[in-house]
Amino acid sequence: MAPISLRDGAATALVLLFSVTASAAYAQNRPVQNETVNADLPLTGDELLLDEVVVMSAREQLNQAPGVSIVTQEDLQRHPAVNDLSDAIRRQPGVNLTGNTPNGQRGNNRQIDIRGMGPENTLILIDGKPVFSRNSVRMRRGGERDTRGDSNWVPAELVDRIEVLRGPAAARYGSGSAGGVVNIITKRPEKFALSATSFANVPESDKEGRTFRSTVLMGGPIDERFSYRLSGNYNHTGADAVDINEAATPLNPDGTRQNVAAGNEGVVNTDLRGLLSWKLDEAHVLDFEAAWSQQRNIYAGDALFQSVFANALNQELAEGGNETNRVTRSTLSATHRGKWDFGTSNSYIQWENTQNKRLGEGNAGAGEGMINSRYAKDRKTITLDNLAAKSEWNFPLTVIVPQTLTLGAEFRGEWMDDETIQDGNAFDNAGRFGVASAANRNPLSQSMLLGLYVEDNILVTDKFILTPGLRFDHHSQSGNNWSPSLNASYALTDEVTLKAGVARAFKAPNLFQMNPNYLYNSRGNGCPYTYGGSCYVIGNANLEAETSINKEIGINYTNDAGWNAGITYFHNDYKDRITAGTTPIGRNGTTFVYQWENVPKAVISGLEGNLRVPLHEKVTWNTNATYMIESKDKTTNEPLSLVPEYTINSNLEWQATKELQLNLGVTHYGKIEAPQLNYATQRAAANTRSRSPYTLVNLGARYEFNENLRLLAGVNNIFNKSIKREGAANNAGANTFNEPGRAYYISLTGSF
Repeated sequence: MAPISLRDGAATALVLLFSVTASAAYAQNRPVQNETVNADLPLTGDELLLDEVVVMSAREQLNQAPGVSIVTQEDLQRHPAVNDLSDAIRRQPGVNLTGNTPNGQRGNNRQIDIRGMGPENTLILIDGKPVFSRNSVRMRRGGERDTRGDSNWVPAELVDRIEVLRGPAAARYGSGSAGGVVNIITKRPEKFALSATSFANVPESDKEGRTFRSTVLMGGPIDERFSYRLSGNYNHTGADAVDINEAATPLNPDGTRQNVAAGNEGVVNTDLRGLLSWKLDEAHVLDFEAAWSQQRNIYAGDALFQSVFANALNQELAEGGNETNRVTRSTLSATHRGKWDFGTSNSYIQWENTQNKRLGEGNAGAGEGMINSRYAKDRKTITLDNLAAKSEWNFPLTVIVPQTLTLGAEFRGEWMDDETIQDGNAFDNAGRFGVASAANRNPLSQSMLLGLYVEDNILVTDKFILTPGLRFDHHSQSGNNWSPSLNASYALTDEVTLKAGVARAFKAPNLFQMNPNYLYNSRGNGCPYTYGGSCYVIGNANLEAETSINKEIGINYTNDAGWNAGITYFHNDYKDRITAGTTPIGRNGTTFVYQWENVPKAVISGLEGNLRVPLHEKVTWNTNATYMIESKDKTTNEPLSLVPEYTINSNLEWQATKELQLNLGVTHYGKIEAPQLNYATQRAAANTRSRSPYTLVNLGARYEFNENLRLLAGVNNIFNKSIKREGAANNAGANTFNEPGRAYYISLTGSF
């Protein structure tokens, strides 16, 4: 296949941008029959009567599907996020936090894992636009990345709500949504507001990092047509102490503890955002937005195999709280939201630039991932540019029955410049397997994806809604992919609704997996034992996309008194999962060569339940639960993700007075089964000890002094159930992460 240039991708995206601009220009000369519509509101939250046909809003369409939940502003105040929004999202049905992979490496880089499909199958959106910054971080042999994920680019105080879509409901979003979608919706500048928030989280243990955060938000109308929003955020979370896991680390035969794994890494977040909203008329709005965010780590000593005590440099850097990597994300975007006499539209174009700067790291052997340089001049950068454009149109129709037809097109382009591609990975026979010599490796790689989709929300009867859909994607490397879907909702009674869905989802290979010149070089730790010795793992330009058939069926009860109860069964047949191979494709001299390959089959299934009980006019009890029936690779029977067998989230809310609200939250995690095989060598794992069940109890309070001053305070993990990591990689079993102990938080918000 001929190389694709940035110019080609930009041309495609500019076509979509032209349609946005043309729409806006056309809107100024095209009257809308209903002039009372407030176009300042996001299209996901309102509806419009056109020609006496009700256009079903995107929010209403969303609610027809099972596997959908919303995190509100109130939820974020009941359980404030300490640093990352994942702190709040983890309490939704089907959601847990896990490391990148079940092998234990980078186990404290816990990210959103929906229905056990792993963080890489969770698509993060901000105001409907995709976030790809984590793709700038190198992917190691076990599929792990040294990344915090992409849920920490928006401060909690800027969030209006977070939509969490699971299973078939997420399929329309294309590549990367096989597990689910997290859409972070920010606040709109509807009226003038100025607010400042200070937040502190102080652990009881002096070995755990403290958090201090300050956020300023300002915005509102400039005149009848223009409004703006500006925000700034600074967040500092300290790293755990170097020896926080020492007592939990199993003893070596000689009585020493030489493989002490690192605790949680610290991070310094800086976020600046600006939005200018232009109301062209009563039905059309153009948004222009720019954002700059930076995450600088505070090194805690983590590496793939070794202890933080393994060498003097890493211990010194960790004890000194040094920065070893920083990720800077910049975005520019334009969005048009329109309402026409025939329906609605939503179109955007976004440029996203990520600069991933790191000190030198070991790339082979037992020292892989260990920092080998202390000087800023030795930093190397991986630069990732993403261009994303999307246009979606909703048409209300009456063809026998009322329905809303949705048509959409999406473009994604990725361009990577990897300065690390030549580091420490000599290949004796340049040209074999498509691998160039170190000096001649091209640091540039790229891919394009173009998607087209159609969906029809059909009101078959006043009780039966049927939503068929079809998406087609063409990826420049992995080829074509068809994703049909079918969702249905049937009201058995006024209070009981049956919902079901089935969809085919997919994930295209990433740039590291596809590039033969991205080498993983192991001296034995990362090689299947059947062949022994050192080995290489190279990229594979012929990889196919990962696919899954996601099915679910659920029933829900709700009444006017505020009761709500439901249960959903989900089943995912996961095919062509991409993993580093275990069968060599040849030799480079005496060294075996492997490549990334597609694994035939895996399966995931489980149950999700929810219950809301209004115990009193001022007391409400909410509970949700997730039970994983199975999650395994059918070839090896190994777990796909280290998630608990079951998770229960329960919250008791009491509006004690008009000003004071109290919240008691309980989360219980069931047993986490450990892998039985070492992910790399395929030998029996050295540690197969599971993680025992544990419970976290939180108490929080919100006090409104007046409409301009709010106080949040509370205690997380009241009973101090602290979880310690027992090692890196498979020597930790399922004990791959730290769960912080008791901590006290306080937050004060003043608004004007």
